[in-house]
Amino acid sequence: MNQTILPQGELLSCNEIQLHYKRQLFETMPHLNDVKEVEKYLRDMIDLKRIDLVEFFWVLYLTNSNRLIAMAEIGVGSSTQVGVSVKTIFQKALLVNAIGIIVAHNHPSGNLQASDADISITKKISQAAKFLDMVLIDHIIITSEGFMSFAKEGLL
Repeated sequence: MNQTILPQGELLSCNEIQLHYKRQLFETMPHLNDVKEVEKYLRDMIDLKRIDLVEFFWVLYLTNSNRLIAMAEIGVGSSTQVGVSVKTIFQKALLVNAIGIIVAHNHPSGNLQASDADISITKKISQAAKFLDMVLIDHIIITSEGFMSFAKEGLL
């Protein structure tokens, strides 16, 4: 801790923050170059018994070459919505030094259509990513029966 004495004799302190990060070995990181690979990875990682119950929101954090660094569950909601913190998404992205992100959520109803709220949060996440020199690669809606890609539908 660095300390400085101010003119009136007050003590000012400055705490330093250190972060240590070691990524996985490159060859062990899944390579997610295609939306079908992303869907398969999600289905392998999430609890499929719960996706028809309530909405979840997940983020996949990627390197510049689309290697998966990490996956995080950002929110758990109700049967019709899930709250999403853009701040939380990018706190984690910065911590793992991500370049790209893929966001995903489920629709318990089975409807694969993007809602106005889905489109709105996607735009907000995309704008925040650009500001931080990152890229939102895709937003996936997943159900028990299938999936929808915002990128493939031209919604990004």
